Amino acid sequence: MTFDEFDLDPRCLRVLEGQGITEATPIQELAIPPVLTGRDLIATAQTGTGKTLAFSLPTLSRLAGEKPGPNRMLVLTPTRELAQQVESVINPLARKLHLTSVVIYGGAGMQLQADRLRRGCDIIVATPGRLLDHMGRGYLRFTHLDILVFDEADRMLDMGFLPDIRRIIAKLPKERQTLMFSATFANELRTLCADMMHDPDRVGAGPAARPVDAVRQVVYPVRQDEKSKLLLQILRENQIDSALVFMRTKHRTDRLGRMLKEAGFNATFIHGDLSQAHRQRALEGFRSGRANILVATDVAARGLDVDGISHVINYDIPQTADDYIHRIGRTARAQREGDAITFVCPNEHSALGAIEKALGQNLPRKEYEGAPVIISVYHAPGTKGAAGGPAGARRMRGRSLLRRR
Repeated sequence: MTFDEFDLDPRCLRVLEGQGITEATPIQELAIPPVLTGRDLIATAQTGTGKTLAFSLPTLSRLAGEKPGPNRMLVLTPTRELAQQVESVINPLARKLHLTSVVIYGGAGMQLQADRLRRGCDIIVATPGRLLDHMGRGYLRFTHLDILVFDEADRMLDMGFLPDIRRIIAKLPKERQTLMFSATFANELRTLCADMMHDPDRVGAGPAARPVDAVRQVVYPVRQDEKSKLLLQILRENQIDSALVFMRTKHRTDRLGRMLKEAGFNATFIHGDLSQAHRQRALEGFRSGRANILVATDVAARGLDVDGISHVINYDIPQTADDYIHRIGRTARAQREGDAITFVCPNEHSALGAIEKALGQNLPRKEYEGAPVIISVYHAPGTKGAAGGPAGARRMRGRSLLRRR
């Protein structure tokens, strides 16, 4: 389905045409019509399916045809990176429609943001904490708010923003359009929706929390103290154009990023304790290709919009199946293929089993000399369980990656 089949503002279509975008994704096909009518909407779709345009195109088309006023649309996002990405999508559409937008988040100058807000903006993209800062200082009121959007709503709850969200909602007009876009729809979201939405439509594109078929997934059994050696060998022996390496803690992210640099790789790293300037430089270096390896905590699992990531490497296995899906969704985008490599230690068999159960399949294990045994706690239908993986799971043979001393 092409975008000119929707009742969008023609100026939006010209922006899309200039960007080479003509075909709507499934979530865009489902979400755009009800949003154009002004209905509340709950939309679920996996990462990388075009949710930002799914709400930006119809909401901005609506704003352009209505009475002007300040702060008419608010988009809430869980991270600075996602806020910047959303604003980068909205900004060219807004300018063409003679609307103004601003992005506000922590770690950046408060006064510059306050000055923009005082001048008045149609669209505000914000993280919850910094938004409350501005509201508390009287820089921002939402008397004329027409549209409220939650982007990656489930991630906001995961990161503990529910109290902030409730404080924000309490200060907003009750008569508004509310849109919730999310990759998953947990019980906490159901409760939140019941409290703040009016008879919402519900749409979903594709199976929830499932990776695209173009992602080749493999498990590398490994002992904790041999992970860095294994990673170096994988990076040296494979053609890796652009790799995103996920870590569990900020301290280890720092340490691994520096180790890769010392080993001669063009690597950079980000996590939540770094300054916004550092994070921005790291992301720009990764996007531009100056660095082809980015080591990150889950702050980058959503909201990182980089084309051409060939490999996602879970140096630390994700704690939930949803996190696994969101991480590996960074590769195999835009009709490309990609690889997802997950390091699993012997004591992490339960976490692996939860991921495999959510996927409905056993992930292939990479065999190499000295690899530890990973006990399978989930056995896909039609397979027979065995230590080290079910008989029905494909096993990948390869030459020795770690040579035991």
